[in-house]
Amino acid sequence: MNAPRAAGVGVLLPRDLPVEQVLPYARRAEELGFDEVWLVEDLGFRGGLAQTGAVLAATERITVGVGILPAGARNAAFTAMELNTLALMFPDRFVAGIGHGMPVWMRQVGAWPKSPLTLLGEYTTAVRTLLRGEPGPAAGTYVNVEGVQLVEPATSVPPVVLGVRGPKSLAVAGATADGVVLAEPAAPPYIAAAIEHMKGVATDAAPRRVVTYDVAAVDADPRAALARVRPGLAWYGEPDWAPHLVGQPFAEEFARLRAGCASPEEFAERLPDEWVAELSLAGTAEQVRERLDARFAAGATTVVLTPVGDDRLGELDRFAEVLRG
Repeated sequence: MNAPRAAGVGVLLPRDLPVEQVLPYARRAEELGFDEVWLVEDLGFRGGLAQTGAVLAATERITVGVGILPAGARNAAFTAMELNTLALMFPDRFVAGIGHGMPVWMRQVGAWPKSPLTLLGEYTTAVRTLLRGEPGPAAGTYVNVEGVQLVEPATSVPPVVLGVRGPKSLAVAGATADGVVLAEPAAPPYIAAAIEHMKGVATDAAPRRVVTYDVAAVDADPRAALARVRPGLAWYGEPDWAPHLVGQPFAEEFARLRAGCASPEEFAERLPDEWVAELSLAGTAEQVRERLDARFAAGATTVVLTPVGDDRLGELDRFAEVLRG
């Protein structure tokens, strides 16, 4: 088990960032002192592994995470080969995230299994076994890499974390992975609950990586910051996001509000400021630092700030104010 590094602050590289800004964005994140930059792989946008390799080559220090690679999209042996190649070329500099993938996208490409939990568990076990340089495990229901072995396994094995939400999937992460990537919103109660679900089935006592995403805005005017993140909250009322509201006193009211809105945009506009503040990292630099500290206290090892709006490079510079406190 790879021990997580000390608590860090990262930034998300948006999926729709203009391609000519991708490498400048990553370089600027490194220059500003962020610990990690995370990439996404969403259907129809840019590939996660290709971006990861490019960003690693264009930077020198920053850790690069890909969150997440859908398990149904790639053969486990070939995924292990790709991850191992990155580990050989850029040792100790990246984290691999694997997950179910969005069901609607995976069904669209014919890659949604009858048992997503079974696939994810088998896939994660197989990939991590191969990355350790061991022969592939016995064939399962979905994954068969039995006897396959990497010829040149990296001495520094990259961590594998699972991008999952619900209790059953978090249990798979606790049993098979080095940790989790928790999508936004990742308020402290959700972080603590997710860790408990992992602990209940963990096969060892090693600490887990807990990477969290949240939409963010830093501004001397806290109301301006809250206004900037509102569009990023528009889809939070969908049913898949219910686990993220664990421990929130407004969870039921939140669901009723979403049901009563004609569109995601209306829902985002009607959210009370106090809910927006709880479900994002928005406010003055000092306020955001306090919210970062609360997430670390709940068990997060890396908190990833997600920019919204048109000026994502400018948001990076504003985000950096929280590093100087």
